[in-house]
Parts: sequence; C-alpha cells; structure tokens
Amino acid sequence: MTSFDSSARVPASPPDDEAALVRRIVAGDLAAFERLMRANNRRLYRLARATLRDDAEAEDALQEAYLAAHRALAGFRGEAALSTWLSRLVSNECLGRLRKRARRDNIFPIVALDAEADPEAAMDDARRPEPPDRALVRTQMRELLERQLDALPAAFRSVFVLRAVEELSVEETAQALGIPEATVRSRHFRARSLLREALAQEIDLAERDLYEFGGAHCDRVVAAVLARLAEPRP
Repeated sequence: MTSFDSSARVPASPPDDEAALVRRIVAGDLAAFERLMRANNRRLYRLARATLRDDAEAEDALQEAYLAAHRALAGFRGEAALSTWLSRLVSNECLGRLRKRARRDNIFPIVALDAEADPEAAMDDARRPEPPDRALVRTQMRELLERQLDALPAAFRSVFVLRAVEELSVEETAQALGIPEATVRSRHFRARSLLREALAQEIDLAERDLYEFGGAHCDRVVAAVLARLAEPRP
C-alpha cells in the first residue's frame, strides 16, 4: 500500500496567519493545534530522528515537544517563525534525551561490565548472527551494487570483479585477462568512478524520502498528543 504524507492535506500557515493560529490554539481550539502539528510533523520528525537515531524515541520526543509547545504558546511573541520555534523545542527535547542517555551510560555501563566479567560471553556476542534488519540492509546494498555493476561495460566489470572483489593484484588481473597492466589500472579507476556516480544518483533520490513521516506515523503522533491534552489536569 502506497504511503502518503498526511501533512500534505493541511498546508502550513503563511506567516501572516501565525498570530491568528496561535490565538486560536491558546483559546483552546484543538483543531487549530492539529493543523499546526500536521503542517510541521514530517520536518520535525526528521529532525528528531536524525538526532536520536531511533524511530520510537523520535516519535516520543516529538510528542513531548508538541505538549511543551501547547503549554508555552501563550508566551509566543513571533520573534522567530513558528516553525523555527517548534524546531528549537524539538531540538531541546532531543538534546535533553541524549544527555540523560549519556549519564545513564556512564552510571550503568552494563555492556562493558559484562564483557569484562565474562570474556567468553563477549565472544559469543561477536559470533551472534547479524540482526535481520541489518542483514536486510546489507542484502539491499549488495543488490544495488550488483545492479549498477551489471550496467557497466563488460571490460570494466571483469577488471573490477577481479581487483575489488577477488582482490587480485594488478599483475595477476592483467595476466588473467591478457591485457596490459596499465589497462587494468585505467579500467579499474574508470569502473570505480562510474559506480560512485551511479550510487550517488541513487542516494540523491533516496535522500528525498529520508526519515519519511506520513500516513500512520503522522496520525499516531497527532492522536497521542490530542488524547493527552484531553486528559483532566491535576
């Protein structure tokens, strides 16, 4: 099923409308706050995800930042764009989590202590099978590289496989293919250059979808924040 960005359903407010939007939210208009969240969800999630490197924690940090924003909007003076103000709140929330994580790791270095106490257990961890998600990424990267390599001219492919994959020397490769060593060097260089260019194009396309945050992700954060706002205050 094709995912979609639910934030696209509600365009971001123009700067002239920000003060009115803030007034509506401060007055208790949850629909206005939902509009604000959906307009900023994807960008703010990407910021949180890039900082924390964990999907679930990034969502949690985004929720907490939205709740902090809802509490503080009455004091918003418009000295910066509303989106910039929200970004700072998300960034502060993430940095706070990183500091807590660092303190926890310093106080409870569980993995290091376990490794020192039981070296054989540490070796067992090293021999443990690769996690399925990491294995999947490696498989996808290998398939991507194979596709790009298959697109190269045959003369370049053969040199690249012998030099880079089989790790033959220039002399051995030249002897195997019956070509001069200078030709091996030039073809290997050219093959690597073409592969880098092709992979860079793939990365450029993938960057546009980096840390995608739409559909169910967007709806989940919005629903969680609105549910917490609806809870009776102590």
